[in-house]
Amino acid sequence: MVEEIRKKIKTFRGKELEFLKGLEIREVSEYLPSRSRRTLLRNFEEIDKFVKSCEAKSKKNSKIRTHLRDMIIVPRLVGMTIEVHNGRAFQHVQIIMEMIGHRLGEFAMTRVRAKHTSAGFGATKGSRAKKK
Repeated sequence: MVEEIRKKIKTFRGKELEFLKGLEIREVSEYLPSRSRRTLLRNFEEIDKFVKSCEAKSKKNSKIRTHLRDMIIVPRLVGMTIEVHNGRAFQHVQIIMEMIGHRLGEFAMTRVRAKHTSAGFGATKGSRAKKK
């Protein structure tokens, strides 16, 4: 008996990606957590405008750059690479299924990890003595 190899279909709250991409932005809000839902319903026009501009730019194969770190990720953005500004530079963010409902800024870190090295000149008594 030959077992069929099934590819696991990714879902978000029990719905497939193709179904979610077919929905309008207001309809997508039914599947989001409450905080994201409220933000999406209050700003759906801005989000729709952003998504349409991203789709147009992706068809032209041009870079999608944004400073909108508070933009809610909706299913129509899945698969795109968006460059999000972190305060210093633009970071590439590849949108995947698990990011739906989160904000773009969560994936472009604004702080770097501290790299502690040896003490600087004058930081220890021994290095102060050599200063003369």
